[in-house]
Amino acid sequence: MFDVVCVGFGPANIALAVALDEIWPAARVKFVEREPAPCWQPAMMLDGADIQNNPVRDLVTPRNPRSRYTFVNYLHEQGRLFKHLNLPAHHPLRKEFARYIQWVAETVPADIDYGQDVTAIRLAEGGVEVRTADGTVYPGRSVVVAPGRSPYVPDVFGGLEFPRAVHTSRFLPGIADLDRDWAGTLAVVGASQSSIEVMLDLSTRFPSARVVNVMSGYGYRLKDTSPFSEEVYFPEFVDYYYAASEEGKQRLRDQLRPTNYSSADRDVIDALYMRMYEDELDERNRMTMLGNRLITAARPGESGVVLDLTERITGAREQLAADRVILATGYRDLGTKGRTEQLPPLLREVADVLQVDPQTGLKVGIDYRVENSAAGAGAPPIYINGLCESTHGLGDAGSFSLLALRSKAIVDSLRQRLAAPATV
Repeated sequence: MFDVVCVGFGPANIALAVALDEIWPAARVKFVEREPAPCWQPAMMLDGADIQNNPVRDLVTPRNPRSRYTFVNYLHEQGRLFKHLNLPAHHPLRKEFARYIQWVAETVPADIDYGQDVTAIRLAEGGVEVRTADGTVYPGRSVVVAPGRSPYVPDVFGGLEFPRAVHTSRFLPGIADLDRDWAGTLAVVGASQSSIEVMLDLSTRFPSARVVNVMSGYGYRLKDTSPFSEEVYFPEFVDYYYAASEEGKQRLRDQLRPTNYSSADRDVIDALYMRMYEDELDERNRMTMLGNRLITAARPGESGVVLDLTERITGAREQLAADRVILATGYRDLGTKGRTEQLPPLLREVADVLQVDPQTGLKVGIDYRVENSAAGAGAPPIYINGLCESTHGLGDAGSFSLLALRSKAIVDSLRQRLAAPATV
């Protein structure tokens, strides 16, 4: 039996693997990953796209800046440190950070089974069982779940199959069959950073295509990058947010939403505006913005998709025919309201022993351990690595900022709780 079975080997659990190696190397730990090899956001490896955060907030530096696994040491070992320091950019390219993540995954001495699709987590004698699609069973005294957030696909698009409707989590595979001379119409839904990145990529990749951006607001908004607002990614903010009432948490979310959601960095906003202006100058009608549009229906058309749109100010109605729709609509978080899910799908079979509030959702401790229900007294420790924005704040919203410190909190908690004999 393993001390810990970790589901997923993306950035969150890779950071956990480093923390385990550096803090608790004697632990018996197994990582189980669905993909055949380590990767990060392979469907959004777009030319020119960056990571939007300081690279020192990597998998390990905030916890242990002397570690071998820092981004700076990665650059040093690859012989690119001075070249990188000379880049005329604020943030690293997403391609390079993805290679850093892969390098850490391949370098850290972790026990990983790739190509194993976890289908269930169940309670068992003395701990848990993690089961995979091929029938493999991994027994453990505890489990850490890091599945990543589920893509959010609005209900209106529920009747469309891939690749007619493509979420950005599958963007590159969704357009892989189109050649450079393709001259159809692509609709991009959303007004976030990824929306602009997709718009810029499509207009370069398919110069003869028509790209239409549909959004519910008037236009793109600048991300709030004030250093005062960016303190939401400090560890002190996690404690402040966690201790707040539910009303206080909602107030903070409303205030701080533009630091991460429904907004974009100035560099990509400027690049898109300039490209659209130049197209207009050259009398090329390649890119169109449809703001303040509510999509009331999306149905299969003769060769693609037909969207029914309502202008939210004037009430005017129109239709947009597109060959494909790219959904830059974000991801679900844990919770009970809006774009949320009550708990990660992999925890459904152990839901009876977990504390779930019908109003606020899953009860997660400050150490990221899911708290037990009355019926779950004595159940093994179950942790969620990521997904905890509703309980821990924006640092858990898919950001790298607190990965390293979160991994330390989980490892410290695991060591404390597993020091005692396993209970049934």
